[in-house]
Amino acid sequence: MTADEFRRLALALPGAEQGSHMGVVDFRVGGRIFATLASVAQGYGNLMLTPELQAQFIAEAPELFLPVHGGWGRMGATHIRLLAAREATVSGALQTAYRLRLQKNGAAAGKARKRQPARKRDI
Repeated sequence: MTADEFRRLALALPGAEQGSHMGVVDFRVGGRIFATLASVAQGYGNLMLTPELQAQFIAEAPELFLPVHGGWGRMGATHIRLLAAREATVSGALQTAYRLRLQKNGAAAGKARKRQPARKRDI
């Protein structure tokens, strides 16, 4: 798996867009990041997961997945070793991160709607 193949798979997801954060390529849905190529120089793609999902990925394939160093990793940010990964594995991992982002986007939108004051209806 190459960075270009990772990019192709990420951008194949509905509504996914390539962006940049602090000079690093990222992939977003609904304006929010679900994956990056922040560690591509080290041979990694990055997935934004939950700590629980991260633990599952690492338990199932420790040769492919590892936490990002530091606080981001403790929050679920996960490296995937690109050269060792097969397309199906990367595609599935990206889909998981993408679906998680969609869920979080939906939850955030719901909270925002609840905070808005009720408007008078025109009669």
